[in-house]
Amino acid sequence: MANPLDTDAGSELFSSYEAEFKLVQADLTQKLDQIPELSGEPRKAAISAAERALEEADELLGQMRLEKQNIPSATRAKINQRFRNFETDVDGHKRKLTGLASDRAALFGPRYTDNPSDVQLEQRQQLLSGTDRLDRSTQRLRSSQALANETESIGAGTLADLHAQRERIAHTGQVLYESEGYVDRSVKTLRGMARRMATNRVITIAIVAVLVILIFAVIYSKFR
Repeated sequence: MANPLDTDAGSELFSSYEAEFKLVQADLTQKLDQIPELSGEPRKAAISAAERALEEADELLGQMRLEKQNIPSATRAKINQRFRNFETDVDGHKRKLTGLASDRAALFGPRYTDNPSDVQLEQRQQLLSGTDRLDRSTQRLRSSQALANETESIGAGTLADLHAQRERIAHTGQVLYESEGYVDRSVKTLRGMARRMATNRVITIAIVAVLVILIFAVIYSKFR
């Protein structure tokens, strides 16, 4: 059975992702509305910003998809409906952005024509090639950053393990030191007991010797 605390935490986390998604969606809508009014380099920059906002919206949808599994089934139906609406909105944004990005006349400016000259065609090909290289470089940079974050997490975990092992070793050393003290005291106690046993044995032998002498003395006095 699910823990109520876990389901409450899941609901709160889902609500947090939902609020953040709405902010990103509003920003994305604003960017998409601005793109038709732009051309040339400003339009490219606006499309790139909209693509980043769309990626962020997709990531938040992924987080919401995971967290809604922790929500009680009694309220999950409403959550699922809202989630489907969000997915529909994101799909619509993707189609709109694709259409805006495919408008080459607006993207490349008024000099764009359907029958470009060889120079214009070469320039456009170079621009597209440069854009592709930039995209690939961006992807490699993101992959490198993800790998660096993962390495950092592994390093932090290793440092935490080493710190815990150091504490255990220090604790073990303290226990050994205390045990050594106990052993020393035990040895001293045993030595004291051995000395007392030897003293008691000497005293016992002396008493027995005195008693024997007294017995012989009494016997001797009777037969004298």
